[in-house]
Amino acid sequence: QVQLVESGGGLVQPGGSLRLSCAASEIIFSYYDMFWYRQAPGKKRELVAEIGRDGSESYSDSVKGRFTISRDNSQNTLYLQMNSLKAEDTAVYYCRARSILIEETYWGQGTQVTVST
Repeated sequence: QVQLVESGGGLVQPGGSLRLSCAASEIIFSYYDMFWYRQAPGKKRELVAEIGRDGSESYSDSVKGRFTISRDNSQNTLYLQMNSLKAEDTAVYYCRARSILIEETYWGQGTQVTVST
């Protein structure tokens, strides 16, 4: 019954922007640390950004200054604002929720982002 559903992916030109969303259901959203990962063809899944229960943020070196992670606890939704997109950002992007207290982790199904002319 727990679901994380990503949306907002698509095809954009280099230099363009997208905003990804991750809608959570059947969890107490504010109890979870939240993460965005991505996986490109032929590469391992990598952590892109994270935001804690306290609102603290961190980013991978490859996206610092271009991406912003945020959360709206009243709407049970996680966001990733992606600016100045590059071809190297092309990947499937995944949402992850983690509760340390109850030792549970959930993953979304992923949404495709393609950056190309």
